[in-house]
Order: sequence, then C-alpha cells, then structure tokens
Amino acid sequence: MSEKIIRLENITRIYQIGEVEVQALRGITYSLDYSEFLAIMGPSGSGKSTLMNILGLLDRPTSGKYYLEGVDVSKLSKDEMAAIRNKKIGFVFQNFNLLPRTTALENVELPMLYANVSSKEARERAMEALAIVGLKGREHHRTNQLSGGQMQRVAIARALVNNPSIILADEPTGNLDSRTGSEIMDIFCRLNLERKITLIMVTHDPVIASYARRRLYLKDGLIIREEVSEGAENEASVSGG
Repeated sequence: MSEKIIRLENITRIYQIGEVEVQALRGITYSLDYSEFLAIMGPSGSGKSTLMNILGLLDRPTSGKYYLEGVDVSKLSKDEMAAIRNKKIGFVFQNFNLLPRTTALENVELPMLYANVSSKEARERAMEALAIVGLKGREHHRTNQLSGGQMQRVAIARALVNNPSIILADEPTGNLDSRTGSEIMDIFCRLNLERKITLIMVTHDPVIASYARRRLYLKDGLIIREEVSEGAENEASVSGG
C-alpha cells in the first residue's frame, strides 16, 4: 500500500506544569508502513510515553499533524477520537488493566460493549480471541485465578476482538519473568506475521526490543536513530528536529 498506516509531521507536545513549560516532544516526523513491528526505546523522560499516548489517540499534539490510515486525526473531537480508537487501536499495558473479580471472557467482551456488537457475536469473538492467545478452556476463570502471563494473554485477546489495524503495547513484559515474557512476545510476533497487525511497543529491554523489525530511539523528545533488522522489506521514513 502506498499510504502509510501512520504518518507524523513535526509533532510537538508541550505541557504546562505551573509556570514551567515542559517540551515532551520537540518535532517528531516519522512514517510507518502497514504490518510493521516497531519498538520505541529511550531513557526515562525521552518522550516514549507521550508519543505512545498521541499514537493511541489518548492525547493530542500541541502542534504538527498525525495521519492514521490517511486521516488527519490530530484535530478531531474527543468523541471522534474515541470512536476511531475503539475501532482501529488495541491496547496492551504492563499492568494488564483487567477488571478484577470478572472472568477472562467478560474482560475480552468489554470493548465490544462500546461497538454495538450483539451479545452472541461478542461471546463468539471473545472465545475466538482467547483461543488465539492459547487460553481455550480458561474462558471462565476469574482474573485472580490466572497467572501474570495468562492475564497478559487475556489483555492481548481483549486488544484483538475489534480487529484493530494497530496494537499498542506499553512495556507488555515489564511485570513478567523472562520465560513468560518470551512467550508473550511470540504471540505478538505471530499476530504481526499471520494477521498482519501493525505492532508498536514501548520497552526499556533491548532483548524484548529485538523481537521488533524496527527500533526507534528517543532522547529529549527527539528521534536520535532508528535500527532496522536484516530482511525488513519496507523502508520507513524518519526525521526529527
């Protein structure tokens, strides 16, 4: 496809904290092809989380343009952003963000409540998503009966159910041991390769980042470099400043 799934043009984000102005992003220009797997890295305060929040339509830039599948989403209303976010973007967080005392199935069904999906279809899609992440037979277990790795699988299934174009993962293995983290990354790689979902992940762990074909390094709100693994077919364009 000639159109990029993501195109950022000179994105800045400035926060006002009292009388102090904090420049979290200082002019990010970057584009990403469909079906890519990108890891965003950088020290604390580099702008990783701010960039992720803008990509996920949880925040809007102070200036610049953000095109998602060719649509300039940087100027949309909160309701319009929420509608696109629910349809096109799945989220996976370090702390899982599951509802306590509810079953795996109920957690996965939740995003479909906001998408006007019938209860029958929601149940079928949630069951399928849980099977994809290896939790067939665990659908009716409550979250407090699941291990950390299983909870993250539920979170991935929940991110999948609305068939998003993009999954954003924020430190998805941060609360897991290395073996379980590798299992979670294998699921992400499978979703990327088999289902062609574009994956964007924030991580501080270079081992986890090595699963991604592209690695973008931020410092002081700027892109300082990009690494591309051997065999990456598409060239993303990048600049910062």
